[in-house]
Amino acid sequence: QVQLVESGGGLVQPGGSLRLSCAASGSIFRGAAMGWYRQTPGKQRELVAIITNGASTVYADSAKGRFTISRDNVKNTLSLQMNSLQPEDTAVYYCRLTQLGSHYWGQGTQVTVSS
Repeated sequence: QVQLVESGGGLVQPGGSLRLSCAASGSIFRGAAMGWYRQTPGKQRELVAIITNGASTVYADSAKGRFTISRDNVKNTLSLQMNSLQPEDTAVYYCRLTQLGSHYWGQGTQVTVSS
């Protein structure tokens, strides 16, 4: 079983920064991919960024140049550095781990960008 716990969300002013963290525990295999997704009311959950065990990354167009995803495979943690935040970034951010054809989700952490 895999458990994911996000942290680091909060309220920030436009132009500010936040760093999200995801701690993974359980049976995590080599080759697992991890990513960040977000969801707002009335919208589908959308990809923000993903990173493979080999550190290949994919970013949503809205995140390119502003967000950076990283992972520590020794500690099984995932991070998302979010800079130049905008009101449109307001959402619940979810951590996801994928392995053996299964997806595992965290409970989410709220990010609110507002003045």
